[in-house]
Amino acid sequence: MIRVLFFVLILICFYSNESLGQRTELSPELLAWYQQTLPLFQEVVTGGQYADAPANYLGTPFYESRQFDFGEIWVNGLRYSKVQLLYDAWADEVVTFHPIYNQKILIKAEKIEKFVFSDGATFIRIDSNPGYGKHHHGFYQLIADGEPKLLKKHYRNVESVNETGLITREFQVGQDYFFWFKGEFWKAGSKKESALALSLSNKEVNSHFSGKGIVFKKDPERFLLELLQLKESTGGDFKGFPER
Repeated sequence: MIRVLFFVLILICFYSNESLGQRTELSPELLAWYQQTLPLFQEVVTGGQYADAPANYLGTPFYESRQFDFGEIWVNGLRYSKVQLLYDAWADEVVTFHPIYNQKILIKAEKIEKFVFSDGATFIRIDSNPGYGKHHHGFYQLIADGEPKLLKKHYRNVESVNETGLITREFQVGQDYFFWFKGEFWKAGSKKESALALSLSNKEVNSHFSGKGIVFKKDPERFLLELLQLKESTGGDFKGFPER
């Protein structure tokens, strides 16, 4: 098993030269090993070939960029570095590259524990978020790693738009924020709900934010990070969310 998973790193890293405009050929020995290992490799790790979005769609389904990024990924408890990664926020899938067939391929979501892009953006996978329709495979960006954690869910909606007289489709960026503590989610969808999650009174919140120019509706991420700092400054360990 470890040998098969280690092959993921070898296999994926061959694409790094492709991204620099250089073609890399596998040695006969490695090619023979790949052909022998392929059935098990596909069964354990790969989720099949990735299908790109229709070319006439405006925008992008991907987080940040269409370009592969060197990142790290944890699969079945093992860490791999310098792996070419894309995150499709529309399908909630992690994509890498097959160096022999020049194809984008999926990594089975259930095998992934977390992945990190070169800029440090970290995504973790959580099994379930009851009642939340955009949970899908469960990938959330880790914004603050404390108690509670602050998570961001990236997603894409597809809407019809009129472009130069033609009706086409467009990816529209969306995001939701959550506090997460010991397996429990609390959606931070408003100033009031966010303060309630942390058991902070309106008086405490209003006093702390007075004159700072930080508004939830304009910059929810900055507001929530500041709110966590306020909670930490009050002292004491976080015990959990209040009863709803």
